[in-house]
Amino acid sequence: MAQTGQQELTERFIQFYRNYYRDEVGRLAQEYPNERRSLYVDYNDLFTFDRDLAEDYLAKPDQMQEYAEEALRLYDLPADVSLGQAHVRLRGLPTEQTVDIRDLRVQDDHIGSLVAVQGIVRKATDVRPKVTEAAFECQRCGTMSYIPQTDGAFQEPHECQGCERQGPFAVNHDQSEFVDSQKLRVQESPEGLRGGETPQSIDVDIEDDITGNVTAGDHVTVTGVLHIEQVTQGQEKTALFDLYMDGVTVEMEDEEFEEMEITDEDIAEIVELSNDPEIYEKMVGSIAPAIYGYDQEKLAMVLQLFSGVTKHLPDGSRIRGDLHLLLIGDPGTGKSQMISYVEQVAPRSVYTSGKGSSAAGLTAAAVRDDFGDGQQWTLEAGALVLADKGIAAVDELDKMDSSDRSAMHEGLEQQKISVSKAGINATLKSRCSLLGAANPKYGRFDQYEPIGEQIDLEPALISRFDLIFTVTDQPDPDHDSRLAEHILQTNYAGELHTQREKVPNSEFTAEEVESVTQEVAPDIDAELLRKYIAYAKRNVYPTMTEEAEAAIQDFYVDLRSKGADEDAPVPVTARKLEALVRLAEASARVRLSDRVEEKDADRVIEVVRDCLENIGVDPETGEFDADVVETGTSKTQRDRIKSVKALISDIEEEYDEGAPVEEVLDRAGEVGMDEDKAEREIESLRKKGELYEPVQGHLRTT
Repeated sequence: MAQTGQQELTERFIQFYRNYYRDEVGRLAQEYPNERRSLYVDYNDLFTFDRDLAEDYLAKPDQMQEYAEEALRLYDLPADVSLGQAHVRLRGLPTEQTVDIRDLRVQDDHIGSLVAVQGIVRKATDVRPKVTEAAFECQRCGTMSYIPQTDGAFQEPHECQGCERQGPFAVNHDQSEFVDSQKLRVQESPEGLRGGETPQSIDVDIEDDITGNVTAGDHVTVTGVLHIEQVTQGQEKTALFDLYMDGVTVEMEDEEFEEMEITDEDIAEIVELSNDPEIYEKMVGSIAPAIYGYDQEKLAMVLQLFSGVTKHLPDGSRIRGDLHLLLIGDPGTGKSQMISYVEQVAPRSVYTSGKGSSAAGLTAAAVRDDFGDGQQWTLEAGALVLADKGIAAVDELDKMDSSDRSAMHEGLEQQKISVSKAGINATLKSRCSLLGAANPKYGRFDQYEPIGEQIDLEPALISRFDLIFTVTDQPDPDHDSRLAEHILQTNYAGELHTQREKVPNSEFTAEEVESVTQEVAPDIDAELLRKYIAYAKRNVYPTMTEEAEAAIQDFYVDLRSKGADEDAPVPVTARKLEALVRLAEASARVRLSDRVEEKDADRVIEVVRDCLENIGVDPETGEFDADVVETGTSKTQRDRIKSVKALISDIEEEYDEGAPVEEVLDRAGEVGMDEDKAEREIESLRKKGELYEPVQGHLRTT
């Protein structure tokens, strides 16, 4: 009876291939086994053909897979073609079978059924051969015994079928059958998580032609059969079981934000919102509404969320479209709160804090553990890789070790992470925008010191940020009064909301709560904003109009012309020009426009000018000087250092013991410098090792 059932099902599959997959089977037959070894079947096609067959496939995948593959072998092909080991791989499961990793449950009958999970590959082992049928040769009489191997312990024969003795046996590799195998650890995507949840993961075993195609950091959808295995502690078996999957198909996710489902109603709402003349003000009002003010910074964050367009050039190189933003400011100005708000709104993002992050945790780590079989090295993706195509929010950048910070340089500019550790050479993608926050060197800005000198970050890192904002906290009665009112209002709204939820028969009506909450609520609901951003990044790729190009070019050339004199500093570098283009594209994306217009250019020129006036100005001359950011030393400082060194080398020739410090300070006026500044430069040169004291109170240049 069972035989008849099997035959019937195999016949149904043959019929299905004839109706739906005739061409694909023909192509598989031509390219088997070297180029192609699997037939990919869409669940919808099977469901349309035979609903019962499709539902049986989900419930009893191992059995049905066998019949489906048997049907491939019996399919009428040209005489000389045999699809002996070809696989059938089902994909595109219905939404009820696409389960979050954290929702896999015994009660829901997931065990033994076909399910799909989405996530990021956290680790992947090397591809290794695995024996499926071992051939044992008896060392006494030479008889061969063939024993199929399962995923459990290695099975050996009990006795020889020829001489009936119990061995010894040797495995004959030529007669045994092997298959490529690999193990992946798939972790939940960050965009599916809500603050504070630890991402969960599942291990997936895959075999044959789907191995070796994905690496750590790739976003995938894995379809497979869910199984359980007993957990052992040492030699002891425990009552607990672990979940794992036998992967049937592994598909790379090219979609930017795969978990964002945007309905037609959402699209209608998004398009209507984009036509609102006050869309920019509404966007700014939707970023961290609990924090008062900082409109320029919030506008920059909005532009960062939308980002510019990544360009791929004919020579294979690419120009990044992602914007990097840095907030440096006094404590208590709400930087961390703004950053974590943006991280929650961004459709794909990772938040980390400087002190708790190492270079490996930010980029990628090579880890040696028991993942897979035996101790082996595997790659684990870090924060910048996990935030691929999203935003990496890094708080307290200044608290990190500088060696850890330097690991970010490549990730910011080239947008990839190269790893050469433990014999692993790999390149992982990190196409993310970085949103950083830091405190000044002395904890708070000193208004009498140049801002450039108070930023305790490497110039090489700072120069990679498109926009740098300094957030200072200075007493101002008008501003302070509005700020106090806003904070108290926000707290009051929170109290009402909490009381209404927690206290039964609360004296406040829903209308009262609503009216107070309305004042501190975001202008655009966070969920709609997420969908708006995802929709814009998926569908809008703006190009420049001539007017916008002219406006940006004029601004750049005008700034540069101030440095045309031989002795003037370089006011701004080409990096700022690229930043302007990216920002202008993001500005057009905000209103879902496929043209970057002059008003976009003007809007971002204002933001960039604001930033440059904050941080790109030499405090001594008041002129724009790109070197303040790019090298950490302004041109006036460099000239001063040269003058001091020249003065010391002149004086040291007149004295046997070197130039007396007093004499140098007395003559500092000759090079147009007061004593205090000269003393500071001497101290700085001594620290760098460019001056030394052969005798106390005397200086020599090195």
